[in-house]
Amino acid sequence: MPTPTPRAISPADLSPADFYQYLIGAVAPRPIAFASTISAAGKVNLSPYSFFTIVSMDPPMLAFSPTSRGRDNSEKDTLRNVREVPEVVINICDYALVEQLSLASAEYPAGVNEFTKAGLTEAKSNQVRPSRVAECPAAFECVVEQIIALGDGPGHGNLVLCRVVQAHFREAVLLEGKPGIDPLKFEAVSRLGGDWYSRLRPENLFTVGRPNRQLGIGFDELPAHIRESSILTGNDLAKLANVERAALPTPAQIKEAKAEPMVAYLLNKHRDDATEQQQQLTLLARQWLAEGRVAEAWRVLLVE
Repeated sequence: MPTPTPRAISPADLSPADFYQYLIGAVAPRPIAFASTISAAGKVNLSPYSFFTIVSMDPPMLAFSPTSRGRDNSEKDTLRNVREVPEVVINICDYALVEQLSLASAEYPAGVNEFTKAGLTEAKSNQVRPSRVAECPAAFECVVEQIIALGDGPGHGNLVLCRVVQAHFREAVLLEGKPGIDPLKFEAVSRLGGDWYSRLRPENLFTVGRPNRQLGIGFDELPAHIRESSILTGNDLAKLANVERAALPTPAQIKEAKAEPMVAYLLNKHRDDATEQQQQLTLLARQWLAEGRVAEAWRVLLVE
């Protein structure tokens, strides 16, 4: 199936607010930094930001970007606070807290404590002045290393680079016996466009073999009848292309595959129609690829 031609849209042809809708709809899901800060006068602020990610392993660095207000280019309380007190706690919410996180995003007047408004508990941090959210399953105490203005007009971003000095994790979300977070136990939430959020659920999780653990043959070395198949998807082909050359089936293994009950059945059923026979074997291979049976899929695709 040919790849459809996408619609080309230039930021220059739209208002910033309209192009923003495409940005937040396409760059999704985005993790949410629930940032707690404090002003020089001791006023607390808590606000979510979905322009957020990890940017360094060593030193451990996070980054988030508060934008100026589109209506008047004014600075948000979070940004003003980290200029005055260059420290922040990046709290990470799970699904149980998503409505409270949303409530904290309301534009309360400066000086209003969003912990109180959103019904959340301030927990004293160990190494920075802002409090963390006690209910959050993860929180990172950070020192602000740099703030980079990304423009000067309404809606411009301000990249806040934060070095993690201490982290807090709920015991229930940690992996057993090794460092890390168990994604099956951590119902993290993330942002999409408009009012949409997404929720990390076990049934939505899957694994993909990382190619840096092996050197797969690549798309270009797939046999033409496999590479040009109208049945196999790009994901299917990538699974096949991620197999090392040494792991490709031998002639003996391909011969053995013909005796596999389902393969033998298809070979016999469509013995008078080579085209249909190949299509049915390819459909079987696609089913096996979906089940993670890559080696078996390779064998059946090479059966003649």
